[in-house]
Amino acid sequence: MLERFKVPVSDRVYVPEEKVRAATEAAFRHVGLDDAGARQCADVLITNDLRGVESHGISNMLRNYVRLYGEGELNPRPDVKILRETDTTALVDSDGALGIHAAPDAMRMAIEKARRHGTGTVALIKAGHLGGAGYHASLAAKENMIGQAMAGPGGNQTLPTFGAEPRFGTHPIAWAAPARNQPPFLFDVATTQVAGNKIQLAKRVGADLEPAWVANMDGEPVLERAPAPEKYYQLPFGGTRENSSHKGYGMMAMIDIMCNSMTGVGAGFLTGGGGQVFVATDIQAFIDLDEYFDWMDRFLEGLKNTKPARNQERVLYPGLSEWEETQERSQNGIPYHREVIDWFESYAAEIGIDIDLR
Repeated sequence: MLERFKVPVSDRVYVPEEKVRAATEAAFRHVGLDDAGARQCADVLITNDLRGVESHGISNMLRNYVRLYGEGELNPRPDVKILRETDTTALVDSDGALGIHAAPDAMRMAIEKARRHGTGTVALIKAGHLGGAGYHASLAAKENMIGQAMAGPGGNQTLPTFGAEPRFGTHPIAWAAPARNQPPFLFDVATTQVAGNKIQLAKRVGADLEPAWVANMDGEPVLERAPAPEKYYQLPFGGTRENSSHKGYGMMAMIDIMCNSMTGVGAGFLTGGGGQVFVATDIQAFIDLDEYFDWMDRFLEGLKNTKPARNQERVLYPGLSEWEETQERSQNGIPYHREVIDWFESYAAEIGIDIDLR
């Protein structure tokens, strides 16, 4: 995550992982989830926070989730059903579950199919927010598989290239791949110029947005560095056609097709979308695992040992900095903005649960 999105040193409250995990589980139990569901949802958020992906941790997401449960928009005790199934595929109705509640089980189903047949693809419908695609893709990597996760949320945020009306959400996608000796590969991105939740982080910490990250309400890219405006549309990655926004636009469209048209949900801008797709590929269906690990370690080591450009410290590969951040935060605590801690303590007092975050 870019430095500008991180909590200013003067506003940081370091919380040990076990304390914030226990508090988050308690919050999910209070809104009606059972113990297993609360543990699962908390694990997604805390894993994101440990990785430094604070846009999809408790800072932005927990208060939104508890609000949606309180308003009846999310189902804490869903009756999940398989609507269609083959040896290698399944279409699952989550019955209004939060995405971070239902999606890990969908990926685990894909993993089991891949273990038996070499590949597995599971689509999930009627689910809430995915909570960061990388977490779910990584479940497959932990089983020595290649994992992929994607989601087609809504259609009221992001403009197609040359458009003045939104047609997409942030449409995230992630791939994860294991390694033997190197930290695992994890590519986890929104297909917008910047994840929508990071704009909220920028507002919290007072950071500016870069040129062509967002557009005004007429569809014109904002081409100067400036604070996040009150109203804006997002842009596909690339920002402008001259900088290849058509590539981000095309990827968004393909994700929407896979998640929404293929699952019968319908395009996000027509129906609200919300379809999610999880793919697991068994490496051993293609190559001996030891040979794969030999190549993968050489590949990743070669990437991180690439000679850096002038004035650059080093070259990273996707997932490396997140792995390093996890080691650091696991040992020294997760740095939350004091406003987040204040909200959590106020919420806990309001609902009558005991938490310890200081």
